[in-house]
Amino acid sequence: MKAIIVEDEEFAAKRLGQLVNELAPDIKLEAILNSVESGSKWFNKNEQPDLIFLDIQLNDGYGFDILDGLEEHPPVIFTTAYNEFAIRGFKYNGLDYLLKPIVKEDLKKALEKFKKNITRNGNGATENLEHLKQLFHKEYKHRFMVKVGNMFKSFNVEDIAYFKSHEGMICLQTHSGQSYPIEYTIDQLENILNPVHFFRINRKFMVSVKSVTEIHSYFNSRLLLKILPKEEEKVIVSRERTTNFKRWLDM
Repeated sequence: MKAIIVEDEEFAAKRLGQLVNELAPDIKLEAILNSVESGSKWFNKNEQPDLIFLDIQLNDGYGFDILDGLEEHPPVIFTTAYNEFAIRGFKYNGLDYLLKPIVKEDLKKALEKFKKNITRNGNGATENLEHLKQLFHKEYKHRFMVKVGNMFKSFNVEDIAYFKSHEGMICLQTHSGQSYPIEYTIDQLENILNPVHFFRINRKFMVSVKSVTEIHSYFNSRLLLKILPKEEEKVIVSRERTTNFKRWLDM
């Protein structure tokens, strides 16, 4: 069997190649490419491999752009630095992905799945691929309009430190220390904010990556955060969200 890697981070590409050689010596790596351009050129000059390891975000575009230039394509194992919440729909639709930094056991499972399904037509994932594209091209909310007395103020999401549920309402907290009630639920915010920048740590808080200043171990496998602006109540990452929170911060 033959495979190629399309990955624009040299270290990540090298590590993936080493792991593939270790876990699946029967898979021959034909090429390691680092861009949409080089990937497209390679497919124009070579026979298709049996498997593609494809980085979703490349320096000159999306990995999808390579696939769009092909009438048919073999099975794809995507790689991405996005956190799991950004790609949860991807996982449920049955496509394989590896979250960077790549974990050896995750790659092993992906390769096992590929080998079990090798007799299937790899082009049957078109509908799932379209769903994945939508996830990564999704337009997230860029600003919030807040009523202040008889006036309205607009805040860019870059100005927001965190959102907090307080006495039945959600408050927007800015980096400069201002707090305003907004007409959203935490569930709604989780769907409309870019998960690269915001993470829901529990039922009450959704924090921006810029607001987290310190992280401490807390009892019952939880984490205690220090955030800015300072919160008087304890800001705790729930136990079921701790693993994904660490991945979100690339810990």
